[in-house]
Amino acid sequence: MSKKVRIFFIALLILVAAIITIRYISNADIAVLRPNGPVGQKERNLIVLAVSLSLIVVIPVYLMLIGFAWRYRASNKKARYDPHFSHSRIIESVWWGVPLVIITALAVVTWRSSHQLDPFKSLAANQKQITIQVVALNWKWLFIYPEQNIASVNLVEFPQNTPVEFNITADAPMNSFWIPQLGGQIYAMSGMTTRLNLMADRIGTYHGASANISGKGFAGMEFLAKSVSAADYNSWIKQISKTNNSLSLNNYNKLAVPSMNNPVSYYSSVENGLYEGIVNKFTNPGLPVSQPLIQSGED
Repeated sequence: MSKKVRIFFIALLILVAAIITIRYISNADIAVLRPNGPVGQKERNLIVLAVSLSLIVVIPVYLMLIGFAWRYRASNKKARYDPHFSHSRIIESVWWGVPLVIITALAVVTWRSSHQLDPFKSLAANQKQITIQVVALNWKWLFIYPEQNIASVNLVEFPQNTPVEFNITADAPMNSFWIPQLGGQIYAMSGMTTRLNLMADRIGTYHGASANISGKGFAGMEFLAKSVSAADYNSWIKQISKTNNSLSLNNYNKLAVPSMNNPVSYYSSVENGLYEGIVNKFTNPGLPVSQPLIQSGED
């Protein structure tokens, strides 16, 4: 087989592999690559840029690995043997210079995106921001709407094109709150509260999950995130407010007992200061673990 034919087949193989990879990524249902919100879109673009810059180094390295292995194989007597070769300024400039440029570019991109995608940073929008309090339990998610005084389990609903500030804590082992199509995950930890600002730019139902292994019920610790119209959102709030199930301290303690694969449920009212009590109880060293999760009257 001539040299030109070998080069042709290698180039053809690389082209076919690239086409198959691109088609797979385009057709595959990879949530982070199909964002439906401004945060998710910026994170997707960051992933693509970082991978593309990395491939500038990765692809030539693997091509040279294959090329060197083929050219300097034992059966190739035509390969040049130069035992006195020590260095080449041109080659060294390339293998040090190109990665240096790429690392510098990645450093600049990382610096800028770290500030632009700060999860604590509120999102600019024409609609008023809403606040939703999130509690990671074993093994379910509790969503409290402090302004509407309602709550839901394993389902969170919000209007489209409206910034949502999630205040997140845990009343269980450390967990991680994640809606892949809207934005990156953020940890939920006992005794503290974190924030995550997200927004959906279209109506839809998105998959939400735990991104941190937290025990035997982890696989079923999923929830639905629904983006709806403003009218449907208001109707949903009114519908839940008419139910008879309230999230009192007693009902919360029952809910917080570890359980798996919980169905979606709603609460028409929430005990005043419940979220703050969940966060603050872990700062009270005098509260034994064996005691009820929250004591009545505790802020």
